[in-house]
Amino acid sequence: MAKPEENVCYAISNPRAALIWTTLAFFAGFGGVSAFGPIVPKLKQAMDVDPFLMGILAASPALTGSLLRIPFGAMVDRMGGKKPILILLLLAAAGVAGIMLMFSLSPTPRASDYPFFLIFGILCGCGIAVFSVGVPAVSYWYPQRKQGTALAVYGGMGNLAPGVFALLLPYLVVNIGFTWSYVLWLAALLAMTFLVFAGMKDAPYFQYKEMGMDIDPDALLLACGEELVPTGKVMDSIRKAGADWRTWVLTYFYFITFGGFIALTVWFPTFWTGLFKIGMVQAGLFTAAFSLSASLLRVAGGIASDKLGGLLVAQFSFVMVAAGSLVLVFGGRSIAAAFAGQMLLALGMGVANAAVFKLVPKFTPKAVGGAAGIIGGLGAFGGFLLPPALGLFVRMNGETGYANGFYMFLGLAVSALILFTVLKRSTASVLP
Repeated sequence: MAKPEENVCYAISNPRAALIWTTLAFFAGFGGVSAFGPIVPKLKQAMDVDPFLMGILAASPALTGSLLRIPFGAMVDRMGGKKPILILLLLAAAGVAGIMLMFSLSPTPRASDYPFFLIFGILCGCGIAVFSVGVPAVSYWYPQRKQGTALAVYGGMGNLAPGVFALLLPYLVVNIGFTWSYVLWLAALLAMTFLVFAGMKDAPYFQYKEMGMDIDPDALLLACGEELVPTGKVMDSIRKAGADWRTWVLTYFYFITFGGFIALTVWFPTFWTGLFKIGMVQAGLFTAAFSLSASLLRVAGGIASDKLGGLLVAQFSFVMVAAGSLVLVFGGRSIAAAFAGQMLLALGMGVANAAVFKLVPKFTPKAVGGAAGIIGGLGAFGGFLLPPALGLFVRMNGETGYANGFYMFLGLAVSALILFTVLKRSTASVLP
C-alpha cells in the first residue's frame, strides 16, 4: 500500500457536504412510508377491500424498511455508506415504478390487483432502511462531540418525507390521477438518487482504503478529523447487545414511538376519511400535520434529552402518548378533539424517538452500535404490525373501531411507563 504524507488529507468532500447528501438520501428513501397510506381511502373504495387488508397494504413498505435496517447498517463498516444507500434507493425506485405500471395497466384498481400492489409496496419500503446506513455514514465524518447535532439534523430532516408525501400525494391523485402522480414520484426519486450518486462521498477511511493507502487512525484523525474508524466487530456488538435485556426494553419503547409514528402516518388518512367522512385531500392535510410535527419535534427531543436526561424526557413522552390516546378514544366523534389527540401523539412520539437513543449508551455502553441496530431495526417493525391491528378494530367494531383502536396505544404507553420503573430500579447507577 502507498503511505500517505502526514497532516495531508487525501479524502474528497467534507462533513457538511456528507451530511447534506446523506440526509437527501434518507429523505428520498423514507418517502416510501407513504407509498399507499395517503391514498388508501381511494384504493379501498376502488378495490372493495376491508380495513384489515388495506392496513396490511398501507404498512407493507415498513416490512422491508425495518427488516433490512440491521444487515444494511452492518454493511457500512465493510464498504462505506454510499453503495448500500444506492442499492436501497434503486430497489425503492423499482417499487415505485411497479406501482406506476399497475395504475397505467389498470386505472381503476381491482381486488385482483391487491397482491401486485403488496409486492411493489414491499419493494418501495427498501428506501426506509437508508436510515440505518446513514447513521454510521454521518458518524464517521463527524467527531463525537458534534455527532449529536449532526444526527439530529439527519434524522429530523429525513423524517419530514412522509409528511410531505401525505400532503402532496392525495392532491396529485385528485388532480392528475394515480398514474401521473407516481410518474412524478419516480422521476423525483431517480433525480435524488442521481444527485446522491454524483455528490456523496464516503468518509476518509473508506476513501483511503479504496486508494490502497495505509490507514493509521491517529494520522487519519490529525489529517482529516475522522475520529471513529470501523472496528470490523459489528456482529460481535449485535450479539453482546442482544444478550442484555435492557436492549429489548428500549426496542419495545422504539416499537411504540417510531413504529407508531410510521403506523399512524399510514393509518390516519383512513381514520379521518372513515370516521369523519372528510375528503382525501383534507385527510392528507391532517396527517401531514401529525407527521411533520413529530419529525421536527424529534430534533427538539434530542436537545431536551441532552439538557434534562433521556429518561425524564422519555417518561414525559409516554405520558403524552397515553394522553393523546385517551383523547382519541373518548373524543373520537369530534374533529377538534381527535385532531388535538393526534397532535399529543405527535408530541409524545416525536420527542421519544430522540430520547430513546439518548438512553442507548446509558444502558448498553459496551455495545452501542449493536444496540442501535437492534433497536432501530426491530423497533421500526411496529410500522408494519400496528396498522393491520388498527384495521382489525374496525373490522370487529365498525365505525366505532376507528376510535377504539387507540386503546391499543394507551395500553402500550402504560406498559412502557411500568417498564421505566423496572429500568430505574435495576440500573440506577447508570442513569443520568
